[in-house]
Amino acid sequence: MCPPRMLPITENLLHLLGLEKTAFRLYALSGLLLSLLFFLFRLLLQFLKLCWHFYITWCRLRCFPQPPRRSWLLGHLGMVCVAGQGRGSGGREGLGEARDGHLLTTLLYHPLQYLPNETGLQDEKKVLDRMHHVILVWIGPVLPLLVLVHPDYIKPLVGASGQAGYPVPPPLEELDGRLQLGEAAVAPKDDLFYGFLKPWLGDGLLLSKGDKWSRHRRLLTPAFHFDILKPYMKIFNQCTGIMHAKWRRLAEGSEVSLDMFEHVSLMTLDSLQKCVFSYNSNCQEKMSDYISAVIELSALVVRRQYRLHHHIDFIYYRTADGQRFRQACDTVHHFTTEVIQERRWALHQLGAEAWLKAKQGKTLDFIDVLLLARDEDGKELSDEDIRAEADTFMFEGEDMGDDLTQLPFTTLCIKESLRQFPPVTLISRRCTEDIKLPDGRIIPKGIICLVSIYGTHHNPTVWPDSKVYNPYRFDPDNPQQRSPLAYMPFSAGPRNCIGRSFAMAEMRVAVALTLLRFRLSVDRTRKVRRKPELILRAENGIWLKVEPLPPRA
Repeated sequence: MCPPRMLPITENLLHLLGLEKTAFRLYALSGLLLSLLFFLFRLLLQFLKLCWHFYITWCRLRCFPQPPRRSWLLGHLGMVCVAGQGRGSGGREGLGEARDGHLLTTLLYHPLQYLPNETGLQDEKKVLDRMHHVILVWIGPVLPLLVLVHPDYIKPLVGASGQAGYPVPPPLEELDGRLQLGEAAVAPKDDLFYGFLKPWLGDGLLLSKGDKWSRHRRLLTPAFHFDILKPYMKIFNQCTGIMHAKWRRLAEGSEVSLDMFEHVSLMTLDSLQKCVFSYNSNCQEKMSDYISAVIELSALVVRRQYRLHHHIDFIYYRTADGQRFRQACDTVHHFTTEVIQERRWALHQLGAEAWLKAKQGKTLDFIDVLLLARDEDGKELSDEDIRAEADTFMFEGEDMGDDLTQLPFTTLCIKESLRQFPPVTLISRRCTEDIKLPDGRIIPKGIICLVSIYGTHHNPTVWPDSKVYNPYRFDPDNPQQRSPLAYMPFSAGPRNCIGRSFAMAEMRVAVALTLLRFRLSVDRTRKVRRKPELILRAENGIWLKVEPLPPRA
């Protein structure tokens, strides 16, 4: 009996495979081929669905201005500088002609900053002189980003849904007491820009989302209460004093030129270790393995951003950089875990009441507060949670007496410095629902929005004469009618920096004591060139001439 004829291709396949034609083989092979065709058809449907979704999104984004693309394939990748004035497709503001060059990933991490250096920041200022609200940029042919540079356009993003009863976000000082969850849910942080930090920082406040972020924020907020921060003033004084003693040795009674970025960074890390772990590493005099690892991790994350093939974990962790990153993570995690486990063991041995009694007269550090923290159900933070928060605080932190209210002008100067040179120049959010802007335009669901802190701080419609250093912009006796989102050195919305009071207190102490003990002047032989990375750095340091002042009587 002849086997039934099925799909012609099945007979050809059996012939190619050298197999005898049988009914079973024909039926089996036909079934496999039909399954494969069905699978390919489903893939085709999904691809067409994605194409349709992309087309709809593209149509909805046409109302936003954009500079001329480098090409249809590269989009705005590699754009370097902007001149003249042009018009985006359907947009009201244009950016003019652009020349290309540099790394393809430049625009991916600095979409409005072009080159990640002094030239790029100057080019961005030229853009802001012409475009004051929002700009559309394309990473390749399919990834659109919206860059926001005006507080009125940032407000709908950071107060996206008003789920906690606030259709408009309250002043930043009030956010911890009346925690909004709208922006955290509707516009969470985007993994594309923060994912490389995950193996190092884990699910700390910087990277966690949803209910976990909300729970941790509630538990950590008491750690930054004024009563907890007040004893840290002694640590700030002590660490600043160590830095100043080193300066006096280097100056030998006369004037010496020093890189402030190097010295102040080490002083900050020294004080952070003491405030977080109650640990004295003496890192200002001799670099410790832990501090070296923290510094190296920051550099490796930045380097990875600029190498496209390193974005793939499988490739990255087989490179020398990937192996060094793993080793540095292990060093940081081992140190933090060891401190936490020793402290938790002591807490369990003594009990909370006796343990706190033993702490009387001593500074309650960050780890202590986290070990004692309990949520509304009485649950404590795990060792892994505490490690993530401690590592996050050490990373973000690297970004004259107790009565600091007696330093009003110092505070004005610090605020104006943070306006001109914000530590973090850019934050990203992915919209999980449509967001309406003040002019009626809509940011479609799924779009990544980049809030340019640097761009907002230098927007001439928000800050007239933005290049001019003018501390009196923040004079409380002469208040300006500005949105709270016009000034965001510690980010904005409910996900703003929880340690901003800590940072401001440390800066006030360090600046005040430095001006009390030293005469400072700019070293004109060394030009300062800004370099935006994870934080805003100086390309070759910030060099000042330091001259010790005679001790006051």
